[in-house]
Amino acid sequence: MSNKTLHIATYNIHKGLSCFNQRVILHELRDRLRGLGVDIIFLQEVIGAHSRLAFRFQNWPEISQYEFLADSIWPDYAYGRNAVYDHGHHGNAILSRFPILRWENEDISAHRFESRGLLHCEIAIPGWEDTLHCICVHLGLFRRGQGQQLQAMEKRIRQLVPANAPLVVAGDFNDWRGTANRLLPDRLQLTEVFQHAHGKSARSFPSFLPLLRLDRIYIRGFNVKHARVLQNRLWSGISDHTALSANIERL
Repeated sequence: MSNKTLHIATYNIHKGLSCFNQRVILHELRDRLRGLGVDIIFLQEVIGAHSRLAFRFQNWPEISQYEFLADSIWPDYAYGRNAVYDHGHHGNAILSRFPILRWENEDISAHRFESRGLLHCEIAIPGWEDTLHCICVHLGLFRRGQGQQLQAMEKRIRQLVPANAPLVVAGDFNDWRGTANRLLPDRLQLTEVFQHAHGKSARSFPSFLPLLRLDRIYIRGFNVKHARVLQNRLWSGISDHTALSANIERL
């Protein structure tokens, strides 16, 4: 990586289980993610702890999923606990090759039936004067709640991210209507990488036959060098979503 380029990826890992919850796919997933050679990964549906699944599956890791996936490749990571239940919890995570200086998880749940969060990290990139702001999101399923969550994201970015600071917002937007693509470029000057590189956001769900454009990577302060959907036999059956990656260059 040059001091101006970053390789990033986003992935909803479906709680580390195969599409129909029949087996643990974390070991395969870790190998696939390592093979990408990315600098920063935005993950959704990451389990921090789950006593029932740990009892059910013999190969369930003894540590949290984000620690297991980070291993020795991404020395810094942050986890935002969103959904908490009697037998565990899950949320979003960011894994980074570079130091995470600060992080905060904001509860953006629209109602009590869907626990959603916004994980915001500031990362120190070698040779950069400004810190990189990274926001990992997983929005709700319903239109009204998504609108409230996008407003919460806009408020946070306006208040906490300087206008000239590099910014990446990535995750599972559950936004098959394309609302975010209409709002975020106008209101926050964000560019969706696949829309910029290929004319449309990527089809990412369901992974076996992607039809819906749910997962996104938005950037500000970067050019898009390359964007691709990770859909081949190596990724088949890993999750119900496909992973997205992009090479971006600092303006």
